[in-house]
Amino acid sequence: MTLVFILLCAVIVDFLYGEPPSKYHPVVYMGKYIKAFWAKRPSGRERHLLYFGGALVVSGALLFSWPLRLLGMFPDVVMVIPAIPLLKTAFSLSGLLRAGEDVLAALKKGNLPQARKSLSWNLVSRDTSDLSDEEVTGAAVESMAENLTDSLASPLFFFGLFGLPGAFFYRFCNTCDSMIGYRAGDMEWGGKAAARLDDILNWIPARMTAFLLLAAGAMAGENIMAGAEALRTQRKNTPSPNAGWTMSVMAGMLGVTLEKRDTYILSGGNEPITAEVLRRCLKIVRIAAGLILIVAVILGGLHGMFL
Repeated sequence: MTLVFILLCAVIVDFLYGEPPSKYHPVVYMGKYIKAFWAKRPSGRERHLLYFGGALVVSGALLFSWPLRLLGMFPDVVMVIPAIPLLKTAFSLSGLLRAGEDVLAALKKGNLPQARKSLSWNLVSRDTSDLSDEEVTGAAVESMAENLTDSLASPLFFFGLFGLPGAFFYRFCNTCDSMIGYRAGDMEWGGKAAARLDDILNWIPARMTAFLLLAAGAMAGENIMAGAEALRTQRKNTPSPNAGWTMSVMAGMLGVTLEKRDTYILSGGNEPITAEVLRRCLKIVRIAAGLILIVAVILGGLHGMFL
């Protein structure tokens, strides 16, 4: 039951203290490693960039995860002391909820520039400078649904299966994908390994999260039949093989159509996308997060029984 204790304490730390300062945050050092390694990339040939990118993601994932196995050498009462804050840095629930609440607060005040700023700063990487109220709200809903997988479900899924090394292996791969997993310039081939590995790692958690969102929607009094129908018909409309699962469910349950310019459309209904829609989204995400934590506790308990 040690993993369960670590998980529950890490969640408490997350809500009490949030993210640690950058100089102590492992993900910051993951980013520095990726940036330094990427600066040494070969130029030109696609095959060389592909191999280089593969070496980057594998070496970094092992570097940041494998040494954590050494914690198993210590008695549980000693091991949990560093394990709790370390696990907290591998996921962020309070930060995700706060990001959505910041956008919602700005929208309620009619402060579109602040809503755009909060959206860009905390939730999306796209340019938000010319987004309308509906586009800002829709982007926040999309990001809340998608990041529920990346920020919570996936790291806790791998923690439940493989302990702290599993959570950090996932977190490095996801960070690597967020930095170089794009179809632009050298990243087209150099970031391909990171993007594909991130897709593989998120495959099960994304689908699990989609069904937990449906359960959360039922508990919140939303239209889960519409959510299930949107999942069936719209989940393949995004470039990512995983993001469409959670975003389509959310679109259907909220009865709205979510759209990213020139990228995808997820048709879940024709209701206007207002601040009230984002409020309902946040309610669903909070409930789904609780369900994800329950699943993680079960996995952690099973890990302790059989390993």
